[in-house]
Amino acid sequence: MIDLDLLLNCGATLRTLSKNETIFEVGHFPSYYYQVVEGKVKMNNYTDDGKEFIQDIFTSGRSFGEPPLFIDECYPANAIAITKAVVVQIKKSLFYEMLQKHPEVSITINRSLARRLFYKSIMAPELSSQSPDKRLLKLFHYLKEQQANQQQAFMIELSRQQLADLTGLRVETVIRTVKQLEKQDYLKIVDGKIYLEEYF
Repeated sequence: MIDLDLLLNCGATLRTLSKNETIFEVGHFPSYYYQVVEGKVKMNNYTDDGKEFIQDIFTSGRSFGEPPLFIDECYPANAIAITKAVVVQIKKSLFYEMLQKHPEVSITINRSLARRLFYKSIMAPELSSQSPDKRLLKLFHYLKEQQANQQQAFMIELSRQQLADLTGLRVETVIRTVKQLEKQDYLKIVDGKIYLEEYF
């Protein structure tokens, strides 16, 4: 998203994270802009009965947690590294200075935020749908569009549990639905990995 060298030249630092390390929690007040350099970071919430709901999973080059940074509100979700990861972080004051000196960066951020809002708007009807195949197909399509270099066979690098947490489905339902989608030629399962077909 934002060029790493530009961030570092403007005062950002690199932060190495262990798997399952928390970056920020619900209710924390934002003081940094974050962007993934390596690994994966998830933003999640928990329902009253303790069920996890994953808002999104962020990979290399993607930023997370910006909306509260712009509106001075507390974080509505947690950010947790789901693998060993490296993130670049820059203090809020330095981040705003960078935006003033490099206004073209604002366009990049706006585009990223707009894409996330677009995803939420198209996923909302599917999440309210009782059709697990529609939920998963929408999610797969979104994940492929996030990939810069789209290949003919695109691999879903998420576990069945993570797919369930992203769609609000049970793991058993995800497993059963993925098998059904394979029979319908929407995807292939190779060594337990899900691959989307070229027409997807």
